Amino acid sequence: METTIQSVYLNIPKADMKFFKELAKKMGWSIETKESLLKNYISKRPTKVELSDEDIMEEINAVRYRK
Repeated sequence: METTIQSVYLNIPKADMKFFKELAKKMGWSIETKESLLKNYISKRPTKVELSDEDIMEEINAVRYRK
């Protein structure tokens, strides 16, 4: 069965977190915090980027000032 995944951000009380984790496990959902998402993103970043300072400034100027 094909399903579409939608990401949702919730603010829940810490006291309810255990219940929410149990519910997510039973439903087959995954839970990620902002911190874990950021940590995952950082761990997968490229380590060697072949860009000069000029290349970076050119891209910044293109995004900021040109349409």
